[in-house]
Amino acid sequence: MKKLLLIRHAKATHESGYTDFERPLTEKGVNGATTMAQHLQEKGIVPQLLVTSPALRTHTTANIFTEILKLNPATIIKEIYEAGDRTLLRLINGLPDEHDFIALVGHNPAVEQMLYTLSGAIKDVPPGTVALIEFDAESWQEVDENTGKLTYYDNPKL
Repeated sequence: MKKLLLIRHAKATHESGYTDFERPLTEKGVNGATTMAQHLQEKGIVPQLLVTSPALRTHTTANIFTEILKLNPATIIKEIYEAGDRTLLRLINGLPDEHDFIALVGHNPAVEQMLYTLSGAIKDVPPGTVALIEFDAESWQEVDENTGKLTYYDNPKL
């Protein structure tokens, strides 16, 4: 069985003076990511590997999760930044099969679209949201539309 934890980056600033790629997390974002990572730790939802977009807000979110969950540093996959759902699915299909549980930190609208594409679940995905999808699959290459089941969903506003 494969498990994918989709994580939308935490709340980032919209202040001027930053390019989109360089937008940092707000204090609320740091607190939200910390809370979500702690919830996962308490529930024993701990991935083996975390992959992330290289954008500052996603990379910072990933660092908070890796620190709290005691994981190796996140693997940066540059294509996650600005990826649509087709690109994200292609990236998921290429994940290493030696890991059965992987977390992906990305951006909307792709994270929300991927949640729907993989599980059929219609959910809002505000900043900091985590969504666990489980697949009856032996390989990441088998993951496709409507092959997963949403088994856990949480965000800092719940």
